[in-house]
Amino acid sequence: MILATNLKEAARSLLSSKQRTILALIGIVIGIGSVIAMVSVGKIVQEESLRQFKEMGTDILTIEKEFGDSSGQSGKKSKTAQIKLADVVAMPGACPGMADVAPLVRGNGQAAYNGKKLDQASLLGVTESFLAINKMTISQGRFLTDMDAQSRYCVVGSKVAKDLQRLGARQVIGEQIRAGDNIFTIIGVTAEVLESGMRRFQPNESIYLHLTTALRLSSESSNGITTITARVSAGTSNTTARDQVLAYFAAPARGQAVRVSSPEEIIAQMEKQMQMFTLLLGAIGSISLIVGGVGVMNVMLVSVTERRREIGIRRALGAKRGDIRGQFLIESVILSLLGGLFGILFGIGASRLIAHFAHWQFLLSGGAILLGVGVSNAVGIFFGYYPARQASLLDPIVALKSD
Repeated sequence: MILATNLKEAARSLLSSKQRTILALIGIVIGIGSVIAMVSVGKIVQEESLRQFKEMGTDILTIEKEFGDSSGQSGKKSKTAQIKLADVVAMPGACPGMADVAPLVRGNGQAAYNGKKLDQASLLGVTESFLAINKMTISQGRFLTDMDAQSRYCVVGSKVAKDLQRLGARQVIGEQIRAGDNIFTIIGVTAEVLESGMRRFQPNESIYLHLTTALRLSSESSNGITTITARVSAGTSNTTARDQVLAYFAAPARGQAVRVSSPEEIIAQMEKQMQMFTLLLGAIGSISLIVGGVGVMNVMLVSVTERRREIGIRRALGAKRGDIRGQFLIESVILSLLGGLFGILFGIGASRLIAHFAHWQFLLSGGAILLGVGVSNAVGIFFGYYPARQASLLDPIVALKSD
């Protein structure tokens, strides 16, 4: 009964000073909305990054050669770190956990079309298995096959194809581009794909040559194969396949030091980084929340000042200090809860809008909503306690004498 009376009295008091109440609500709405929006966007970015990362599947291992001499000094290229094509081709037979492998050679040289440079294009030497393992498809023409060994054919990424059309190419297939001192004929265009953590290259900005051609033409051919993408056999764990790969390259016949990355390791690392990113966004949004809380405190302090006579009368009629403190706390909590409700709607709407324009999949975070409710209550209690305490400590005689 007392609680219902206090609620009615709190609502009457807030409605009697609409302007201050609305200004305080705006501060709370912006504060809580910012926190919810930033936390939600952080969660959406995390899920989007992991989704893009996992699109290649979790049965992929990335094998990269280590640079350094046998004594472990980094920065020196070791001859034992060479990865030969013959060793890569023999991997599936020697490692039961490997279903297929796709070696990669990074070439150098400036690509150009009709004398105009393709600034973002990079040369990659690949094999026929490269397309399937990296979950890529062809939008025009065909991909390189083993029959194209030592040939002057190439396949371009979707971004390179758009650049060629911008430079005047009417039909990309059949056009010729220059890479260094060599001319290559385009036989295919790859479909646009999202960049993934397991793809150690830019798929849309690459020019693909056959690996044998890249090894022969590249001035970096002495470095040999730098990266291998391997698909793990069905029923084999990534850990088992990784151990097989390390043992295979460490054998005396090869003596090669390699680094093997599995999806689980990278995903775990990404999740930690994204959690820190989300916490950082939440901390930034909390700044505006503090500003909104200070606004609530100001409104309540002004309310206490204006209602000194009312407080004195209540105290004179027998109201205890706890009753006065509770009444003003209820007003503060109501104000914060209303701001929290509108703040939740504002935060969800803002995060949905950001996801729409960024072409991300919208994700409604239940934790963000609970955070909004919890924070709004905390703001009401924390920033409303001091004004409520000040009201309860007023001397009834002094309060009754106030104008």
